[in-house]
Amino acid sequence: MDHRSHTWIRRRLRSLAWLELLNIPLQAMIWFVVVGFPLTTVNIVGFGLTALLLLEGAAYWRAKRRRLDTGRKTLPGAGAFTVARWGNVAVLTAGLLVILRGVVTDPGVGSWPGLVFGLFAFLEHVNYFHLQLMYDTAEDLRYLRTRGLRRAHLARDLALYARTRA
Repeated sequence: MDHRSHTWIRRRLRSLAWLELLNIPLQAMIWFVVVGFPLTTVNIVGFGLTALLLLEGAAYWRAKRRRLDTGRKTLPGAGAFTVARWGNVAVLTAGLLVILRGVVTDPGVGSWPGLVFGLFAFLEHVNYFHLQLMYDTAEDLRYLRTRGLRRAHLARDLALYARTRA
């Protein structure tokens, strides 16, 4: 890898991490202050699930950059991401059950945004830990057109980590 592409990748990883973190207060401000969604339990739970996945995403991109900087074979913190992969299933399930109960018992602006946030959190989990759902570069789009969905970057890193531990 030449120096220029290495620098570009490092910059891209740094910006991805910061954008994930920035999105938490930015989205909270947009939806709860500007748009005015009420701070109901359901909406807060849904947003909290989204914030959790955005935090995990930021941590992943930072770890990926740290791996690049140090030349390590495996992802720093891979064990924690392995725990998060399975822990998210329990947290998302519990959160989505709370959200669905709220949607059924009190449908409307006090619960529908929470449902959307919760579904977005679920999709973020899939995007990070299973299948890449976000295709935002020319290379990603070319891959999607020619081969279809690809395994998520973090899923590939966790598979490598599991192989090195076996």
